Amino acid sequence: MAFVEVRGTRLYYEDEGAGPAVLLLHGWGTSGRVWQAQLPDLIGDHRVVTLDWRGCGRSEHPAAGNTIAGNVADLVEVITTLGLDKPAVVGSSLGAVFATELALTRPDLVGAVVAVDGPGYWPAEGLRDTVHEVTAALLADRPGLVASWVPNWYAPGASAALVDWTIRQIVDSAGYVDPLIGESATWDPRPRLPELGVPIAYVHGELDGQIPVAVARTCAALTPGAGVHVVAGCGHLPHQEDPAAFTAVLRDVLAGLRVAA
Repeated sequence: MAFVEVRGTRLYYEDEGAGPAVLLLHGWGTSGRVWQAQLPDLIGDHRVVTLDWRGCGRSEHPAAGNTIAGNVADLVEVITTLGLDKPAVVGSSLGAVFATELALTRPDLVGAVVAVDGPGYWPAEGLRDTVHEVTAALLADRPGLVASWVPNWYAPGASAALVDWTIRQIVDSAGYVDPLIGESATWDPRPRLPELGVPIAYVHGELDGQIPVAVARTCAALTPGAGVHVVAGCGHLPHQEDPAAFTAVLRDVLAGLRVAA
């Protein structure tokens, strides 16, 4: 097991393979384990680092630092400490927020971004309008709220075992990550995307009921050179729902972004 100390907190990471660097960031409350289906393919010709961000998985669960800015500061130290040379930062959901914000604030450290079903902004009908109710419900009954919410992240027909595994990861994460839901509901990079100097691609599940594909298309239209790549039949977590299809898309996207860079 490998840990890197970042801003007073030990973060768990795995570092395998050789070649162009890829940094994989999971979504809210889960862990780097969500990328396990992609690793055997990617490590054949990439250096792949998977990270459990603070409060999640095998990393420490501190009360402080779990903000968007705090996690971005963590990523800056992770990249520099591990000697990652302008990695392609692939972020799922909230991890896509961290990846995009990192590219906006420290473009010198990032080679490219792949935003996977990321909330480039919350649509009017989305969580933004109910965030106070959601955070209150998490305080009152975190396991119950998570168990009722997570099944909606997946497309119809998703494996019950996969849904249950996701619920367990989130319940086991620290409640200190929960305020990130409220912060991400008001985060909106659209005014800054036209000035983004790092190549970015948006990969999105066709049937994502949490963050509609229209969000990715709107963000891509604002970002020079960006494109949207839709994974058919998948919901909010296409890398877990259809690993083979997602990995094929990711490989194509990474190759294209390297050319663009």
